[in-house]
Amino acid sequence: MRTYLVTGGAGFIGSNFIHYMFKRHKSIKIVNLDKLTYAGNLENLKDIEKNPYYKFVQADICDKQAVEKVFAEDEIDYVVNFAAESHVDRSIKAPEIFAKTNILGTVNLLNIAKKNWETENGFKEGKKYLQVSTDEVYGSLGKTGYFAETTPLDPHSPYSSSKAGADLMVKAYYDTYKMPVNITRCSNNYGPYQFPEKLIPLMINNCLSKKALPVYGDGMNIRDWLYVEDHCKAIDMVLGSGKTGEIYNIGGHNERTNMHIVKTIIGYINKNVDSIVDEKLIKHVKDRKGHDRRYGIDPAKIKKEIGWYPETAFEDGIAKTIKWYIDNMDWMRSVTSGEYQNYYKKMYEER
Repeated sequence: MRTYLVTGGAGFIGSNFIHYMFKRHKSIKIVNLDKLTYAGNLENLKDIEKNPYYKFVQADICDKQAVEKVFAEDEIDYVVNFAAESHVDRSIKAPEIFAKTNILGTVNLLNIAKKNWETENGFKEGKKYLQVSTDEVYGSLGKTGYFAETTPLDPHSPYSSSKAGADLMVKAYYDTYKMPVNITRCSNNYGPYQFPEKLIPLMINNCLSKKALPVYGDGMNIRDWLYVEDHCKAIDMVLGSGKTGEIYNIGGHNERTNMHIVKTIIGYINKNVDSIVDEKLIKHVKDRKGHDRRYGIDPAKIKKEIGWYPETAFEDGIAKTIKWYIDNMDWMRSVTSGEYQNYYKKMYEER
């Protein structure tokens, strides 16, 4: 039985990954280590909390003692690091919080995994550390071209810079110690359990509440959208088949403008839920500082070397996603309560 340490497993992608892994594999154990910040919610995992092969540990990835305790109690085979501060706007306001979690937290995980896995002759068989990163570390594209794994890093926000810094530390542990690692860099994810500060759940929530739909600038910024379950499948395949030390880009070839996303959500809700909701709710707001114009990922390497491909067409995935949020409004209300919104307010005050 393989044991996975999934950090940030109560968050959006992490919780989807845990669900996916238990559906996909029968003989595994998962330890979910999550600090439970505003974006982490155990309601995301309510249906598996009594699974005897699942364990939750509330802790910060920067907490050396807590992480060492996990390794002492469980024979960890894989570390999958989802834990990160990830909202660009918040990083502009408090960059040091992002540097601490995303860089120092990653180094702490690497050090403890290395300590437990290293032998006199290298590393134990069947161990791997996987860093879940983002296409934002590459910067911004023009109207043509795609990010490849060889594209130079050129991050533009404190968030993406902290993720790039973490990636470089992971790479250094491979180059220096030959530690078994992989880095995955994905495009924008969408699907169930995403905290509603992000574009798609925010627009769904605001539509249902008939609130203004804030769109940065002209709304023509382009992102490559990937359904979260396709991302989880890719990570699972990289853990099993990824070549040690390699980076793999994970993209859906589903490039859409922000405005297209917003209008798609409006159209679905207008047709299926409330005909009063229309494009009059769109409100253009001042553009974000350092807002990258376009992201686009070339997933050729992961397709060729590992055989992964995205299974969910955007039109199908966005419909499933909107329906999930409509069907789970109690979840939406719980994560937008004052308890979660006050998390960063408290962090700012403690700086």
